[in-house]
Amino acid sequence: MHESQIDEAVSNDDKRSRETYLPLVGFALVCALPLLLDWNSTRALGLLALNNDTYSHIPLIPLVTLFLIYMDRRSIFACPSYGWRTGTAFLFPGIAGLVVARLNLGLAPADHLSLLMFAVVLIWIGAFALFFGTVAFRRALFPLLFLFFAVPIPDMFLSQLITVLQRRSADAAAAMFNLTGVPVLRQDLVFVLPGISIRVAEECSGIRSTLALMITTVLAAHFFLRSRWSMLVLCALVLPIAILKNGMRIATLTILAVYVNPGFLYGNLHHYGGIPFFLLDLLMLGLFLVLLRRLERGGVGHPSGPSAQPAR
Repeated sequence: MHESQIDEAVSNDDKRSRETYLPLVGFALVCALPLLLDWNSTRALGLLALNNDTYSHIPLIPLVTLFLIYMDRRSIFACPSYGWRTGTAFLFPGIAGLVVARLNLGLAPADHLSLLMFAVVLIWIGAFALFFGTVAFRRALFPLLFLFFAVPIPDMFLSQLITVLQRRSADAAAAMFNLTGVPVLRQDLVFVLPGISIRVAEECSGIRSTLALMITTVLAAHFFLRSRWSMLVLCALVLPIAILKNGMRIATLTILAVYVNPGFLYGNLHHYGGIPFFLLDLLMLGLFLVLLRRLERGGVGHPSGPSAQPAR
């Protein structure tokens, strides 16, 4: 091979390398820029995730998204290009939301962080479409939409969700007491039992485990189900299963406190018992997942092949 041919081959390799890494560098810079521009809010978001268990999942969401994209990288990045239209369709609303968040128009601290993170996620999605193309955007749509789990729930919606979980968990606990024949007098969220009275507080709503269960269920539906209806059904089961589990937990601890030891209401089982009950949630959802997979297989059409072809 002549020296000129070698130089040309090396230059082509360098060109392909630049074409590969320049979009990655541009994407990383655009993703980091909004967080760096409003560093105080970024720091407040990190402290919120660190100190509030309800939002402790936020730092994990981008990592899960990166892992999902990496797993399917050959398909996602098979046709690299630049998606100007799709990218700007997300970037402009994201930048507008970022500006509004920076103005801080009397929003509560948690709502301010919700708006900030929502804008940041829009910018991240837009940057992905811009630097990697519309085809890559469509093939990575689930991991990109999964990023919205990193947005803190605004206070208004969070308080309503906690109230629903709190009251429905009390209803489930009352059903458990009636089922087991335990004598109980209920006054709204207060239960009076022999020698003990309890109140289903907001801390007993199970909001943290419900959010964790929803995130886990969405991932399981993505990996193991094919029909959108099956995915929606599985995700719709999260709330009733979480309420049922929470009622079982309240009733179990209360019954143990009445008939065994009052210390069960504030002992290790009360503080750390969420893990085995969360596993119970996963078990129930796993059973429904298996059932939905079997229904999907049963819904497959007739096998294709020479014997299945109509006669001409």
